[in-house]
Amino acid sequence: MAILHRVDPMRICIVWLLVALVALVGTAQSQEIVDLYSGIDSSDVTIIGDVAGHILRLDLIWDGKVLLTQKLKLDGPGIWIARWSPSNPEKGSYDVCATLSKEGNEVSKMCDTFFYGGIQPLRFNVRDFYADSRGMHISMSTSDPTIVDIYYMLIQGSKAVYVTREQAVSIAGSLASTVQKDYEWKQILENNKEYTGRVKIVELNHNQTMAFMNSFRALDDALITETYQDETGASATVTGNSRVPFDGYLQFILSQKGIVLNITEKKTPVLLTGDDETVEISWNNTLGPGIYQLRTVLLGQGGMVKDLKENVIEAKPIVRSNAAGTEKKAPLPAGIAAAAMFMIAQLLNRRRRLLPLDK
Repeated sequence: MAILHRVDPMRICIVWLLVALVALVGTAQSQEIVDLYSGIDSSDVTIIGDVAGHILRLDLIWDGKVLLTQKLKLDGPGIWIARWSPSNPEKGSYDVCATLSKEGNEVSKMCDTFFYGGIQPLRFNVRDFYADSRGMHISMSTSDPTIVDIYYMLIQGSKAVYVTREQAVSIAGSLASTVQKDYEWKQILENNKEYTGRVKIVELNHNQTMAFMNSFRALDDALITETYQDETGASATVTGNSRVPFDGYLQFILSQKGIVLNITEKKTPVLLTGDDETVEISWNNTLGPGIYQLRTVLLGQGGMVKDLKENVIEAKPIVRSNAAGTEKKAPLPAGIAAAAMFMIAQLLNRRRRLLPLDK
C-alpha cells in the first residue's frame, strides 16, 4: 500500500527562500575582471561584483619586465582607467596585467597584449580627437568602408562615471577625406571641475581597437547669436554652448560720441548646449535724432566676458502731421454733385417764371 506524505506549504516556502538567499549571496560575492584593453598611453578594466574596498593593480610589462605599476582602490564595480607615460617606449610587444585582490588575496586576473610602433594594417584611422565641456569630437578616415562600435566614456579621477556605446557605425570615404563624429555629454557638468573624455573604437571583423583620451576643465559658456536695436529698445538672443549650466546676464551699454547714456543689465535664463532665449529691454525714453552706439556684453559667473556685439542705432526725426492745418476737404461724389447742379438749375428757372416781365 502506498503511503502518502502530506506536504507542508510553509516548509516549501522556507526552503525556496533559503535557496534564493544563497543564490543572491553567491552573486553578490562574485567579483571578476571581465574585460581589459590597453595601449601605450592608457588601459581600461571592466570589473563586476561587490568590489568596494578591493585593490586593482595594473602592470605595464615589456620583455618580461614590469615598467610601470598603478594601484587603484575601488569603490564599486565599473570601468577603471590607468594612465601610462613610459619614457621613450621601445617598439615591440607589450603586456598589461590587471589583478584584483582583497586583503592581499588575489580574486581575479586578466592580461592583454598589444603592439606599439611600426606599421600596422589599419582599416580605419583617427585623425583627430578632442574632448571639452560640450562633448567629444572625432575625425576619422578609412582605407576601405568599415563598420565599428564606438564607446564614449566620461571619466572622473580613475573611474568612468558614464559609458555609452554606439553600435554599427559606418565609416566610408577615403584616407584623404574624413568622417566627423560629435558626441554631446548627457550629464550636466560642474563648473571648474576636471574631467576626462575617452573614446574607444572597435572594428570587430578584423579585431582592431583604438582608444584616445584627454582631460579638460568644464566651464560654462554661451554665445550672442542675434541682436536687434532701434530708438525704443534692444534685444539679444543667447545660445548655450556648454553642458555646464550658464547662469549669466547681459549688459546693454548705450553711448553717443563717447559718452555713456544708459547701462541696462538683465539676467539670462539658465542655458545648456543648444538652448536659446531672447532678452529684451526698452530705453527710458524714445531716442532723439542722431547716431548712437550700442555695446551688448554677455557676462558669465564672476563677471567674465563670454561674448559681445557692437551695433549702431540711427535715430531719425519723427515726422508729426498737423491734422488741422493739412486737412483737405474731400470732394463731393459725382452723383451728389450732379443732383445739386440740377436742383440749382430748377430753382433758377422757377425764379425767372415768378419775376414780372419788363414793359
